[in-house]
Amino acid sequence: MGLLSNRVERNEIKPGDHIYTYRAVFTYSHHGVFVGGSKVVHFRPERNLKSMTETSSNPDDPTSNPCPCFPDCGFRQPNSGVVLSCLDCFLRNGSLYCFEYEVSPSVFLSKIRGGTCTTASSDPPETVIHRAMYLLQNGFGNYDVFQNNCEDFALYCKTGLLIQDKQGVGRSGQASSIIGAPLAAMISSPLKLLMPSPVGVATVTAGMYCMSRYATDIGVRSDVIKVPVEDLALKLGWTCPGEEVAEDETLDKQITAK
Repeated sequence: MGLLSNRVERNEIKPGDHIYTYRAVFTYSHHGVFVGGSKVVHFRPERNLKSMTETSSNPDDPTSNPCPCFPDCGFRQPNSGVVLSCLDCFLRNGSLYCFEYEVSPSVFLSKIRGGTCTTASSDPPETVIHRAMYLLQNGFGNYDVFQNNCEDFALYCKTGLLIQDKQGVGRSGQASSIIGAPLAAMISSPLKLLMPSPVGVATVTAGMYCMSRYATDIGVRSDVIKVPVEDLALKLGWTCPGEEVAEDETLDKQITAK
């Protein structure tokens, strides 16, 4: 993959890869995990999924599936934003890009746009696919553009890392870029009084922007922890410990009764 672009061909991606494509004329990127067999597991806002279902002629009719090639394309659990799609439906005629892991700090800082790489290392492909398929069945919580988006989903599947501080910036490099750009401009604006050259101000602003992105990368942050996917719901507060105990006791009673 090149320095400026992570674009790849379909025959270059492998199961367990973190892939993405751009939407709305490169306004933002949508991320997912390629699990093989031309299938991608990705995370979307539930409201978008509901609107897609409502526009279909009959959700109970198999022939109403908008994908003509894969009957299970669009599969998801109720009230979950994690979706299984075919690669064609995921891309929507867009180009295919592969997210890079274990890049050097210099390469990371050279990337003008966030959401393309990380200094963090990836786990083995089988672990990545296990996390993606587990979350397909159990969900990934509520979608949030800054704290829990599609890139956050793919990053967790690849690394198993979570941010401990829920009030801070999430794992998404794309979200960090959105926050970092105006923040760098605001911080550097007083320098206009000291630096008459517009080029000098622009250089300082660009440097602050790159450093803010680097400081929020999960590969260098100190507030990240490794969480098994089976413990994810409890760690993020989606399930209370008491609820799990009650469910286990009910299941034990059912087994004993049989």
